[in-house]
Amino acid sequence: MATGARTLAGVSVGTSGWSYPSWRPGFYPAGLDPSRFLAYYAEHFPTVELNTTGYRMPGVEQFRKWAAQAPEGFVFAPKLPGRRPGALQAFGAGAAALGDRLGPVRVSMKSARDEGALELILGSLAPGLRVAFDLEHPSWDGIESHLGECGAVRVNDLDHPAPFRYLRRREAPDDVFAERIRSCAEPVFVYFRHDDEPTAPAYAQQLVALLSSCGSSCRPRRR
Repeated sequence: MATGARTLAGVSVGTSGWSYPSWRPGFYPAGLDPSRFLAYYAEHFPTVELNTTGYRMPGVEQFRKWAAQAPEGFVFAPKLPGRRPGALQAFGAGAAALGDRLGPVRVSMKSARDEGALELILGSLAPGLRVAFDLEHPSWDGIESHLGECGAVRVNDLDHPAPFRYLRRREAPDDVFAERIRSCAEPVFVYFRHDDEPTAPAYAQQLVALLSSCGSSCRPRRR
């Protein structure tokens, strides 16, 4: 049975990837075949980061297979490598093949500020996509307001106006983190980053418990 993760108003909690044999038996049951990992994962969480697309772009048929294994309401957050503009067309075709299983898109950009590259990516992706830019170089600081005007968001930004929030975290959640999420009026996607040990799904479940424990106050408050 699925946990309460699907019932949190406006908040979707998951992990960065799912295909990790080392999560057995801490999260996956001992002996569970890897071909069943995604189906089992989707019983517990409503979303997952699709990281493999950041390293090797699968064919459209693979995207369709992932979508077929996921239940109604489940969404994938595929990764787009910002340093590979030539992958935009293939990425767009794959993302479209996910259909209604397509969630936010995380664009990973490790290099220094290049607003031309940012505009190219935004102009190449299908209109209406939720796009979150994971900008590692400090020269990108201050871009948040511009992203919001474009309908996009910076990963882990909770301080500027934006149409949604995209948070990535490696540490265990606490009451402060949960309260910050509860204060958001926008939809929030939270992903716990992968470790070899199954800490990510454990932390995701802990956050769900923290948010659920507040009852009706878990619903995002309007500012």
